Amino acid sequence: MDLKLAGRTALITGGSKGIGLATAKWFAAEGVDVALVARSGDDLAKAADVVRAIAPVNVTTLTADLSQASARDKVAAQFPDVDVLVNNAGAVPSGALAAVDEAMWRAAWDLKVFGYIAMARTYFARMQARRRGVIVNIIGIGGERLDFNYIAGSTGNAALMAFTRALGGRSPDFGVRVVGVNPGPVATERFEWLGRQRAAAELGDPERWTEKFKHLPWGRPASSDEIAAAVVFLASDLSSYTSGTILTIDGGMVHRGGLL
Repeated sequence: MDLKLAGRTALITGGSKGIGLATAKWFAAEGVDVALVARSGDDLAKAADVVRAIAPVNVTTLTADLSQASARDKVAAQFPDVDVLVNNAGAVPSGALAAVDEAMWRAAWDLKVFGYIAMARTYFARMQARRRGVIVNIIGIGGERLDFNYIAGSTGNAALMAFTRALGGRSPDFGVRVVGVNPGPVATERFEWLGRQRAAAELGDPERWTEKFKHLPWGRPASSDEIAAAVVFLASDLSSYTSGTILTIDGGMVHRGGLL
């Protein structure tokens, strides 16, 4: 399907691995130039090579820790004019209230919650000025399926969901669309790392981490491509009447439980 995106530019944060890299590949396949931002220069270089192998598009990278205002300013200066912003950088630690101290909580939110908001503030203003652009916030089902043992993430994701809806509800007045995607479990390197940690703690063997898959829809996590394809579609003109909406891609997990 031709999504009518060729010739545009997408800025993807957390673009070196997982959902971010998969999204970059899908954009490249549609003829979109991509700018990738992440904290590891080595990972970014590898990711850029992968994307360039997909299609003859321009791929640029910038190493930056988006929890820092100075780094966000650097991104804004290097990539002043993009058609699509994909906010994807950040991971919030799991744990109940007593397990996530203030420093951990603030560090996680500085990157994901306040990082998303700050990047959106900068690029929304630029998109508003030219009356064109799309912001996609990749959030997570923790904001819908609130979890005592993921309290910092659930609270942060819920805040980003509210932010996306509030901004996206009015943004069409300025020619801009703002949407969100809430992935459930996705087969990324981080997902495996967390799974191995949990298996070691609960089962005494990190190699048994895939046993948890039997509780997932279809017995597996989503692939990064299944999330990325939706992100790219939402950013396209074929989804031009979509704003203030959050698409949940979790195999039905949020609505899986019953009352009894």
